[in-house]
Amino acid sequence: MTGEAPAPRLSVDDLLERARARLRRLGPEQALAAQAAGAVLVDVRGDDQIREHGGIPGAIRVPRNVLEWRADPSSPACDPRIARRDAVLVIVCQQGYQSSLAAGNLQDLGLTLATDLIGGFEAWAAAGLPVEAPTGGPGGSSLLIVDSPVPASSPHSQRGSSLHLRSAHADHQEHARDQSRPE
Repeated sequence: MTGEAPAPRLSVDDLLERARARLRRLGPEQALAAQAAGAVLVDVRGDDQIREHGGIPGAIRVPRNVLEWRADPSSPACDPRIARRDAVLVIVCQQGYQSSLAAGNLQDLGLTLATDLIGGFEAWAAAGLPVEAPTGGPGGSSLLIVDSPVPASSPHSQRGSSLHLRSAHADHQEHARDQSRPE
């Protein structure tokens, strides 16, 4: 033992409060105006949420689980559209919780202009702002595109190709077809 006291335990509410205290959070109309002025909206929602609820026109899709790697300018897996310390990045999730924590992490990486959308996509849509139509349901996509967190320099990198996973909807349809076939 080193004699140091253990770090204080934080709740998720504490983490959220700490992150939001550093952010200049934007409401939906402010985020739209910021986007028109050059801010980058970064949608970190999952494919299922986007299929079900729709998207924001012009937003860049970056899965939440790889956001820090894509946004860190020193990362070999960075995305030059968002890995810019001079860019205003407005992180968007479904309800505005996940995005606050993500924007706080980006600020820790030195992207001090990162913030988030208050109320997330739900607030954007409720404000009547432009929304790309959802594609969910029977006519929706049957593929999920999974972004790999592996750096491009890694021998395991999948850059240049997409890993496609069949959705539960497609699996269900195939299973139903198989069950209806006579043996």
